[in-house]
Amino acid sequence: MKRFWRSVTVADAGAGWQVRLDDRTVNTPGRVPLALPTERLADAVAREWDAVGDRIDPAAMRLTGLANAAIDRIAPYPDGFAAGIAAYAASDLLCYRADAPPPLVARQQAVWDPLLDWARRRYDVHFVVTTGVMHVDQPAATLVRLSDAVAARPAFVLAPLSSLVRLSGSLVIGLALAEGAVEAATGWAAAQVDEDWQTEQWGEDSLAAEARAGRRMDFDAAVRFLALLDDRG
Repeated sequence: MKRFWRSVTVADAGAGWQVRLDDRTVNTPGRVPLALPTERLADAVAREWDAVGDRIDPAAMRLTGLANAAIDRIAPYPDGFAAGIAAYAASDLLCYRADAPPPLVARQQAVWDPLLDWARRRYDVHFVVTTGVMHVDQPAATLVRLSDAVAARPAFVLAPLSSLVRLSGSLVIGLALAEGAVEAATGWAAAQVDEDWQTEQWGEDSLAAEARAGRRMDFDAAVRFLALLDDRG
């Protein structure tokens, strides 16, 4: 779609902050008004629309995409969507370790153990940590408590949380970021331990580097989206 608007503004619609293109309210792909829960998030989404050139590139409008998902895909079916996120607890990246070489084993322990320790304290859960890739069952109580922690979150948190969990392969990393327990750089580094190790050993081609950069932008956008849900700045 070509750009048809000259100005982008934000207005308090009572039931949320709306982005307007000239005098038109932006709608989601589901034809629902794009109403954001905080003014800070609405301002950031408005800046994405204001930065559009001649044509809209949805891939470059990451915050808008997350907001659309929250409204169109998640809000109508929050329980099912939350369950899909919580399922990552059964095979969390942080619970599957290398048994060699020693430097990689030590790196995983140094980066991943603090995150598991945080989750143990925060949710009163226990994790089974193993070596290799063969599946191990996590305690039923752990799965229930982490599932409850996800289900308690509103759609506008579930949208970025889903991205973070999918990109990292870890529900623990996603929850730590959602609760502000770690910074974005720390969460990304934890998610990339294995990939960083492989790159250090064998190098990285240009296509892999480009794909990784795109994932990092998606990851950072999700963390920023969460931060913008707090209107206190």
